[in-house]
Amino acid sequence: MAKWYDVPGNMDSNVVYSRIRLVRNWADYPFPGKMTREQSLELTGQLCERIKDVGSVEGLKIRYGNLHQITDLEKRALLERRVINRSLVKKSDPAGLFLSDDERVSIAINGDDHIRIQAIEKGLNLSECYRIANAADDYISEQIEYSFDEKYGYLTAFPTNVGTGLRASVIVHLPMLSRKKNFNSLVADMGRFGTIIRGVFGEGSENYGSLYQVSNQKTLGQTEKDIVDLVYKAAAELDAQERRLRKEALKQRPVACADECYKSYGVLKYARRLTGKDSMEFLSQIMAGVTDGILVTDEPCSIYSLVIGSQPANLLGRAERPLSKEELEVARADFLREKLPEIH
Repeated sequence: MAKWYDVPGNMDSNVVYSRIRLVRNWADYPFPGKMTREQSLELTGQLCERIKDVGSVEGLKIRYGNLHQITDLEKRALLERRVINRSLVKKSDPAGLFLSDDERVSIAINGDDHIRIQAIEKGLNLSECYRIANAADDYISEQIEYSFDEKYGYLTAFPTNVGTGLRASVIVHLPMLSRKKNFNSLVADMGRFGTIIRGVFGEGSENYGSLYQVSNQKTLGQTEKDIVDLVYKAAAELDAQERRLRKEALKQRPVACADECYKSYGVLKYARRLTGKDSMEFLSQIMAGVTDGILVTDEPCSIYSLVIGSQPANLLGRAERPLSKEELEVARADFLREKLPEIH
């Protein structure tokens, strides 16, 4: 089955995907950080058995696997695909993962919290993500008793998740807006309204590919609907601002805008070695070119699929052997030449 990121979405939108994450804990056990290895093993086994039919809620084919029994490379590849978080990559204690075949729905067991429910959809579609995650949450709550306080709500390992335990996030492509001098001020302004914006790839001030995650800051003192609506409006506003800037640039500098897109396409089409940074920057230009109608592909495509496929762990998994730095750059160029859509 095709993964969700391989399926073409709305090619006219700067919104790549939406995600809802719910964290929950089983009242019968301490938080994961306080459990012994024996308790971790017992909890994962119990949850695996009790919620094994969770896929029936949405008619999904969901498989279960023990995360502590797979390789570090496989864990890093799951991280790059946004299936698990960094703490699960590093964790050696027993942990598990329910994962749908298309990777839209996942339930991580014994990570930072006992249960981490996640639903992903292409485009600006938080309501559908929430519907799916909430259905899984309702099913699990019928099998076990959650840690819950009448005053504070759902109790979690980290205080920042107490309350609803809900994190809504949207990934938006902002190549032009992020280059504006007032972008940091815009980020600060949105922070005052309860959202946080951070780069998806890269560290510090560098964010390769201009992909940004918009999410809620607080989970306490707001309803789940309030959080979903807040993040939806913030992402829609960023998308609208990016559209206006690119439309104006295309009107004023049509040849220059087209030149950047076609040059990037040419490099990816013929390069024999590519660093991760360079591939992300060129893919960003192509993503913008497709969205703006400058580059017209022969068939509908998902540029984000190329972003995921060109990440280190996914490339290494495809190679099935260790690669040197140079070999990895060659493998990245080979992958992008093979998968890059034809244009006309």
